[in-house]
Amino acid sequence: MSSNEVHVLMDELAIRRALTRIAHEILEKNKGINGCVLVGIRTRGVFLAKRLAAKIEEIEGTPIPWGELDVTPYRDDRSGSASADGSKQLTMNPSDVSVHDKKVILFDDVLYTGRTIRAAMDALMDCGRPQMIQLAVLADRGHRELPIRPDYIGKNIPTSKTEEIVVALKETDGKDEVTIIQNRGDQA
Repeated sequence: MSSNEVHVLMDELAIRRALTRIAHEILEKNKGINGCVLVGIRTRGVFLAKRLAAKIEEIEGTPIPWGELDVTPYRDDRSGSASADGSKQLTMNPSDVSVHDKKVILFDDVLYTGRTIRAAMDALMDCGRPQMIQLAVLADRGHRELPIRPDYIGKNIPTSKTEEIVVALKETDGKDEVTIIQNRGDQA
């Protein structure tokens, strides 16, 4: 018989506060939003990037372009093929915005090994040459396999490899929360 313990690490209010703090940190580090674009990594990173864009617009009074990136064809652990120009991987809002010569802030829900971020950087390079790429994550759980470090972190969550971080968002899951699941394995 296996049993899993689930603990809520961030509720709706904590997620909202983390996004507000990240928005202010981005504005401070980049001295505003001039030349910046937000890019969310599918799936939950896209919803977080949209929320962050709304928060930045609320603070600055100016909209920041945002987009969504599908990194599936660039993953080294999944099959798929990338198009030569990256057109199927990156969708921007407004659609005429490019990442070329921009400060791109990538947003993902959980940073773990770093392989998704490596795939995202490869995909972005196929779409243009950004001036700079910064990384924002809602949760950083450690256990990096690649030398990748986020610039903006909602919450550091030290984990063991037997634990799992699950991000639930209203847009996909009907609620906002970050949980940690401790897999206790088989117990007799």
